[in-house]
Amino acid sequence: MTNASVLIKVVQSAGIAAVAATVLCTPMVALAQTLTPPAPRPVQAQAKPKPAPQPTAAQSQPVPVQAAQGTISGTTQGLATGKAAGGEDVIARVGNVNVSADDLRSYVAALGPREQAALAKDPALLSQAVRLLLANRLVLQEALAKKWDQKPAVAAQLDRMRESAVVELYLQSVTTPPANFPSDDDVQKVYDANRSAFLMPRQFQLAQIFIAAPKEADKAAEDKAKQELDDVVRKLKVPGADFGAIASSSNNDAKDGGDLGWVAENQIRPEIRTQVMGLTKNTVSDPVKLDDGWHILKLIDTKASYTRTLPEVREQLVQQIRSERATMLRRAYLADLQKQNPPVLNELALSNLLDNSRK
Repeated sequence: MTNASVLIKVVQSAGIAAVAATVLCTPMVALAQTLTPPAPRPVQAQAKPKPAPQPTAAQSQPVPVQAAQGTISGTTQGLATGKAAGGEDVIARVGNVNVSADDLRSYVAALGPREQAALAKDPALLSQAVRLLLANRLVLQEALAKKWDQKPAVAAQLDRMRESAVVELYLQSVTTPPANFPSDDDVQKVYDANRSAFLMPRQFQLAQIFIAAPKEADKAAEDKAKQELDDVVRKLKVPGADFGAIASSSNNDAKDGGDLGWVAENQIRPEIRTQVMGLTKNTVSDPVKLDDGWHILKLIDTKASYTRTLPEVREQLVQQIRSERATMLRRAYLADLQKQNPPVLNELALSNLLDNSRK
């Protein structure tokens, strides 16, 4: 089955209540989206998913430089020993373009906390980072050789980009909250005020047998699917039937015995959820017909709903509080700066400029 979404109904988490202004003066508008417990992996109709590493945003501690260095050393295996111009070990090379250990450390240091956390969880992403750096270096080498950066239009754009980068980096430096913010008491208050945002829904560990029978199928295909369904149902009714073996049979081609892993209650399609909630442990549902075909579910286990504890969410909660405080400090800094230096606009000239641009 290619369209796994038929079994899943993605449910966006509801927004959580804002913390009173007296508590840290921290806006909590984005907190629910950031801190709502991550949903279990999407259900695949045929097999337990084996996700490839993704450079997705993770919410955990940034990778320390020392840890990055350790992984870098492993990455150099198979590369002839070499030194960059500054004496640094060469991590990778293509043509006469090198990426040194210092280059990679700088790259990691410049990433945001979420990207660094992704590297910490999956060091294999460093290999992708090295390849990206090499590709960028090759493009840069070619552009400089052609003096492309010296073209007037390009040079002007580079100046604007440099100006924006300087402004952004400076603003970050003057609006970063103190290292000791938030305090333990601050974090506890925010957690208590938003406890409902940390509710984990009930989860079901499921296995599935899927028989494709899309709506647009012709009569012959429908008859074949119905015959397969009848055959599967007959096998499942045999005492001691092995659901996994049947799911992995040649007709169904499901891997890992059709295991779907843990699925949150609010992610299951209503038609499927009704069947699953009526099952007891290790029992099998009746066939359910959806737009893509027939689904037969086995309930392996159930996890009750619970509220995530403060230790479980503390790191991501601290990151969110600091981010919100930095945003508030930035707004206050810019407002104060403009108050001290009131801008003066020539409205007539601005209006004429807009009029001319429309002609």
